[in-house]
Amino acid sequence: MNLKNPIGIMVDSLRLGLRDGLKKAKEMGADGVQIYAVHGEMDPANMTPAARRELKQYIESLGLRISALCGDLGGHGFQDRLANPAKIEKSKRILDLAVELGTNVVTTHIGVVPDSESDPIYEEMQRACEELGVYAKQMNAYFAVETGPETAAHLKKFLDSLSTDGVSVNFDPANMVMVTGDDPVQGVYTLKDYIVHTHVKDGVRLREVDRREVYGSLGYEPMSHERIAEEAESGSSYRELPLGEGHVDFARYFAALQDIGYTGYLTIEREVGERPEADIAKAIDFIRRFR
Repeated sequence: MNLKNPIGIMVDSLRLGLRDGLKKAKEMGADGVQIYAVHGEMDPANMTPAARRELKQYIESLGLRISALCGDLGGHGFQDRLANPAKIEKSKRILDLAVELGTNVVTTHIGVVPDSESDPIYEEMQRACEELGVYAKQMNAYFAVETGPETAAHLKKFLDSLSTDGVSVNFDPANMVMVTGDDPVQGVYTLKDYIVHTHVKDGVRLREVDRREVYGSLGYEPMSHERIAEEAESGSSYRELPLGEGHVDFARYFAALQDIGYTGYLTIEREVGERPEADIAKAIDFIRRFR
């Protein structure tokens, strides 16, 4: 295999803060970085035009590119019609920031897509994603839905119902293995027309789990990254593991990405563990074995 995709690092996974994390990502040999842009200094509301220009110049001075911003607003995704106007507006502002910083991808969770198309929640999610997709398409950009809350086939059916591919896919193979038990290799082929960004992560499923309990649905606890990370580290349902130690078949997974012509980033995300820098360094070495 001659894997040529650029390697990214989720800066927040390094737990060093933004500037130190960017420098460390460069030192570790990354080609690009993904950055959370929801709270704190990266919240679009806190980023003045001058701050945006300065950050873009700083990242370029390091020889890095931004693979994507993470605009995941948590909670119940876009299931709640009362919460959606504010969430849609903030998502648009995150996409504006992404384009200014030089990327056209914002990754997010939209909430668990219900099984029935006649479910009012399904219809509300369609409405919200249609608005976001049209907005993104006008900018030649994408809101990329992270895989995991539903099977690849079910997510494809939902995306096919929208008028554009402005809402596409951030493919995370570990989420599929850990939560739905879906096959990420087949998932690549199923979602091939929508994959615009990927995460490189590994894990195992310990028992069957209700996806609504993990990723949040109306009537269930809202999604929390902290709660997901706690379960992934020491819970009874699934575990996130260093690359190569879980149930993702990376040889077949990377081959599938090559087969569909995906040339974008393989972005390393490490949400658990006491030594994220060491785990990410090993992940880079692991990916390079396929080059």
